[in-house]
Amino acid sequence: MESLQHKTDENSPLLKYGENVRNPFKPTGAFIGASWFALLTGVVGYCIGLWNAEMQLNEKGYYFTILLFGLFAVISVQKSVRDRAEGLAVTDLYYGLSWFATIAAMVLLTVGLWNAGLARSEKGFYAMAFCLSIFSAIAVQKNTRDAKLIGDKEL
Repeated sequence: MESLQHKTDENSPLLKYGENVRNPFKPTGAFIGASWFALLTGVVGYCIGLWNAEMQLNEKGYYFTILLFGLFAVISVQKSVRDRAEGLAVTDLYYGLSWFATIAAMVLLTVGLWNAGLARSEKGFYAMAFCLSIFSAIAVQKNTRDAKLIGDKEL
């Protein structure tokens, strides 16, 4: 059996397409674009829904704050998980707070929608727009970090 550490052109991390050489771990332009499109779609859709909603201004502020809090929290979780995976120091306190904030944002949105006097379709809209936004925020953060990390190593 051949050693897995033996490097050949067949198992090289760089893929050759004619004259172009591409690292397979670097996110493609299509995935980066799709991630940003999903993030903008989720956030803008959520905000348009809030703008047009028949609710008091303090309720709109609550749901908008939950969106911002959730976006920040999931980016923080993604960063701390990735830092730990790469061997960078992340305190247990920050790691735990990141996860707590993420879960708290989801619970606060769920409780708010559960008790809201909205139609079920509106509640579902806000829940789906929120989920799309936080998932795509994680993807955008991952793509940004991967592109920077691979870009720095290729220089």
